[in-house]
Amino acid sequence: MKQMTFKNLLYTIGCIGALVATPAFSQTETPTPAPTQERSGGLSGSVTDESAWEDIGIAIPGFATDNNVPTPANAEGTAALGVALAEVITADLKNNGLFKPVGPNRLPQPRFASIASPVWSNWTSRGAEMLVHGYVTKRDDGRLTVGCYLYDIALQDQLVREGWVVQPSEWRRAAHKCADLIYSRLTGESPFFDSKIAYIAETGPKGDRTKRLAIMDSDGANHRFITNGRSTALTPRYSPDYSQLLYLSYVDGNPRIYVYDIGTGKQRLVVENKNPTLAPRWSPDGEHILFSMAVAGNTDIYRVPATGGRVTRLTDTPGIDIGGSYSPDGSQIVFESDRSGSQQVYVMDADGSNQRRLTFFGGRAATPEWSPRGDQIAFTHITGNFRIGVMNPQGRNLRHLTNGWQDEAPTWAPNGRILQFFRTERNSGDTSLWQVDLTGDNLRRLPTPVDASDPAWGPILP
Repeated sequence: MKQMTFKNLLYTIGCIGALVATPAFSQTETPTPAPTQERSGGLSGSVTDESAWEDIGIAIPGFATDNNVPTPANAEGTAALGVALAEVITADLKNNGLFKPVGPNRLPQPRFASIASPVWSNWTSRGAEMLVHGYVTKRDDGRLTVGCYLYDIALQDQLVREGWVVQPSEWRRAAHKCADLIYSRLTGESPFFDSKIAYIAETGPKGDRTKRLAIMDSDGANHRFITNGRSTALTPRYSPDYSQLLYLSYVDGNPRIYVYDIGTGKQRLVVENKNPTLAPRWSPDGEHILFSMAVAGNTDIYRVPATGGRVTRLTDTPGIDIGGSYSPDGSQIVFESDRSGSQQVYVMDADGSNQRRLTFFGGRAATPEWSPRGDQIAFTHITGNFRIGVMNPQGRNLRHLTNGWQDEAPTWAPNGRILQFFRTERNSGDTSLWQVDLTGDNLRRLPTPVDASDPAWGPILP
């Protein structure tokens, strides 16, 4: 079968019709973008091709402004902010590995009046197929209006446009929204740039690590620590509505499951006991929390309401059952168990019934995580080295995406196309976050201020 190229894919999607534009932030109204002819919407679709695509060139000049004025978002004013917006979009699309974006420092700066009507002669000889135009203006109330347009240079046609009104502190979200808009229009895939990542920040010597809960944007920006390190934090997970973080903490040696409210900074205790407790996970509806607990030498998976209360035991087999992850529809749970003699991946119905083994391809298998699309399960495959693998929900079609010495604990991007995991370096024990897409290509390290482990990628921001 002939490999699908990115340009073939783009042509196919173009024939299907324009995708629905990314909605504006829920906390703001959507502005009317600069006057331009509106393109009627057509059918939308999802493309799940996992073959390597050819790069497509995208020119991303600085976003224009009608009046260069001061803004808290940039000390040099809205003109400099327009360049910064284009730089973030360029980095998003470049790091994804599917595009060849050229950023604002190598391109002419368009005038504000030409944003909705490009001067095509400025772009036809630059070797790019696509052009991103945008603008940023300051409103009377201090907020910013950011507009984003995507054009096909050869056809001299607008493909999609959208605009947002944001607080100055959220200007990077507008850039990620624009990158999402471009990505979705050109690939047919769901977006993922406007999302956040939680992880465990590690400092100190190898045998005595301080582990703090930290969060950041999907590109590593806006980093902040949530806990102070006085008690160990482990295995964070975002709630489905992004309002809360679930994590495990050891206080005075006793495990506790906390839910941290991101908006208020307050946290509440969900489960506390003296038995070893592991791997808390949300249900897709946010109503329940899975966790594993060891009692009398046997570790099983339990379920508890997210508000706390009665605990229900879901597994009851001699051995260690941990790491439950719900299917997107909430009907099944994938988990790891050594009931067969070694770590393997199992699946069961959400009530604990119909437990069955999935992995039979040699070695050990751990830390399974169901894709948001429901079509793949990622896990750590241990065959000497630790590698990130994916398989279908029936336990077939194994593919390895990494080949490191110790790569583990995969977590999915919101669109189910990219995986993040943490890598431990041989000898030093240093840990870091990495990303790889479903082709196994485009492997890259995500910068963090300290060592990092246990990543958790949240859904698209509301």
